[in-house]
Amino acid sequence: MPEYRRILLDGAAVQVTVDGDELVAGDGRRVKTEEAHHLPPVVPSKVIAVHLNHQSRVDEFGIELPPTPTYFHKPTSALNSHKGAIVRPEGCKWLNYEGEVAIVIGRTARNISPEEAGEYIAGYTVANDYGLHDFRDTDAGSMLRVKGSDTLCPLGPGLVTDWDFRGKSLRTYVNGEVVQDGSTDEMQWDMHYLVADIARTITLHPGDVLLSGTPANSRPVQPGDVVEVEVEGLGRLTNHIVTGPTAIRTDVGAQPTESEEVLSTALGGDWEFRGIRPPRR
Repeated sequence: MPEYRRILLDGAAVQVTVDGDELVAGDGRRVKTEEAHHLPPVVPSKVIAVHLNHQSRVDEFGIELPPTPTYFHKPTSALNSHKGAIVRPEGCKWLNYEGEVAIVIGRTARNISPEEAGEYIAGYTVANDYGLHDFRDTDAGSMLRVKGSDTLCPLGPGLVTDWDFRGKSLRTYVNGEVVQDGSTDEMQWDMHYLVADIARTITLHPGDVLLSGTPANSRPVQPGDVVEVEVEGLGRLTNHIVTGPTAIRTDVGAQPTESEEVLSTALGGDWEFRGIRPPRR
């Protein structure tokens, strides 16, 4: 299966192809894969993510899926790459990983059927849909700061074409230990359905990204941790967690919280008060 990556080569963003342990530019320049400065493999105009899709995640929370998918938006300023640093702002504590498969659009798509959707997909890449749950009490509806803060959307390492999404394993590792172990077969809505659903009212352009959901056991990570997401046939996306250089400002906006809602989401099935919001005053 062909795999394309984007790297910084001699100061310019360049698309390269994978050739063994080397990356090859169109003009013949070569660089060792491990030495390359990776960029996100695509440049989307938008990143759209489904809330819940994997059955193990639904079972973990003891809830039921809605009859159709629901979505949120991650701004493109959240984009990050293979080997990029994931920033947990100073003053925040509840940053969770979520290993996922990312769908990449190849042709402008609008008002298409699920049966047609495959013709509009360029390929797939690995994603980690990080969530900063410290802001869940104020942004649970939009998920804007929870999922859209800077650096929280790493993609990569490459875009793989001609990949069949059916029956593929998905694993997340923290410091070498498996923490998520799922399969694309547990998805309620497959890749073609998600593309067709969004394209009913939102035009999808080449390069746009749809995140397809995470399996059970999303949990918090700490500065210094190395997080890897491996999808069968797509490769392994590696990132490390760092503390942001500045604290969350206290003179404007909602502040990070540690309510039962925050903890129940960050800790998943480990928290006895899962899903209970604090009383409103």
